[in-house]
Amino acid sequence: MEANLSTNEMARNAKKACLKIANVDTKSKNELLLAISDRIKQSSSRIKECNEKDVQFAGELLKKGELSKPLLNRLILTDDKIDQLSTYLEEVAKLEDPVGKRQFAMKLANGLDLERVTCPIGLIAIIFESRPEVVIQVTALSLKSGNGVILKGGTEAANTNRVLFDIISEVLKEFDLTNTVNLIETRGDVAELLKQDEYVDLIIPRGSNSFVKFIQDNTRIPVLGHSSGICHIYVDSEYDSDMVIPVILDAKLDYPSACNAVETLLVNQNVAEQVLPDVIKALQNKEVKVLGCGQTAEIAKSAELTIENATEDDWLTEYTDLILSIRVVESTNDAIDHINAYGSHHTDSIITSNEETADFFLQQVDSACVFHNASTRFSDGYVFGLGAEVGISTNKTHSRGPVGLDGMIIYKYLLKGEGHLKGSFSGPDAQAFIHETIQ
Repeated sequence: MEANLSTNEMARNAKKACLKIANVDTKSKNELLLAISDRIKQSSSRIKECNEKDVQFAGELLKKGELSKPLLNRLILTDDKIDQLSTYLEEVAKLEDPVGKRQFAMKLANGLDLERVTCPIGLIAIIFESRPEVVIQVTALSLKSGNGVILKGGTEAANTNRVLFDIISEVLKEFDLTNTVNLIETRGDVAELLKQDEYVDLIIPRGSNSFVKFIQDNTRIPVLGHSSGICHIYVDSEYDSDMVIPVILDAKLDYPSACNAVETLLVNQNVAEQVLPDVIKALQNKEVKVLGCGQTAEIAKSAELTIENATEDDWLTEYTDLILSIRVVESTNDAIDHINAYGSHHTDSIITSNEETADFFLQQVDSACVFHNASTRFSDGYVFGLGAEVGISTNKTHSRGPVGLDGMIIYKYLLKGEGHLKGSFSGPDAQAFIHETIQ
């Protein structure tokens, strides 16, 4: 945010800029994204230098117990991750423009035609923790969908967020689109942002359940909640033995601090004794702390393995760390009941060789993403071919799962007439509506 500019003034300016970006043609939007991508590549050393400052500061916070290890891990931008920032922009540029698509058209009467077309939401605020790549992902999706955006990242990533924002702003200025992307940096700014219902059309918070609830409880602006990722894998009584351990290890180890990492493993009781010893050994060999229900603990003890007892709270916990809780369940129905009761409706997977069981699981689990014989880590906007994501929504309104371009648009109705009067369609000599679909 510019010096001496209040949050209210910034939001007002951003709202005006929204009208401009909303009407930029596809070719120009793609050129803008590719220009930012090129500038990111040219500025890689500058980005890394700023990120290293943040990582050093975050490390000190970790030692003081003021920051968790998962948040520190999410903060780090490796060379590969910096390259990925440019890739996000390039991939979004390749996507079809979601704006101005006709969803349906109808002839209401002769000379009176109605159509519904897609359009940007307007001004979107994204509040997130730690992961600086969100700045680029959100910017790419916002610009391609014709939206303005206000970004608020965690203080632990302040230097990285700022340098990425500065790079974006430099390019926006060259394209005469200043104020389309905005950055706020303090808690006070957030408190003021939540009051800007006159200008901000949607808030997307990315963080814990308590964080999302705080935002919802303290604003009149609509909120698209991206809450915790309590993800499950269920091993059915019929399974591919070569698949179980690799899938579980990938889901836990590929990126433990990600919201789509598995947190709870459910195993059918009919195969628990043959599955669990090898699974627990494999996890512990990778330094994963294993917690288990009573039956899991007994099986582990029989195999001369030591695990800790899981509590009721563990089934409700997103660890975002090298920790996994295990529960033995009686049946597929029991697994589904557990997931629907304790999960966060994010991403859940079944390992089974029985197609009917798999289909039943996919239908009955009430989550945004439900997989068969695949790691939960595939739940990602880039992986899904969305170019990037503003987050993964566990809501059931407007957008669900990885939120890409489709989640950044709404629609409006356009009516074209020839001096038609509504009064002509009422009364004793009323003209009748045709309501004929226009192809």
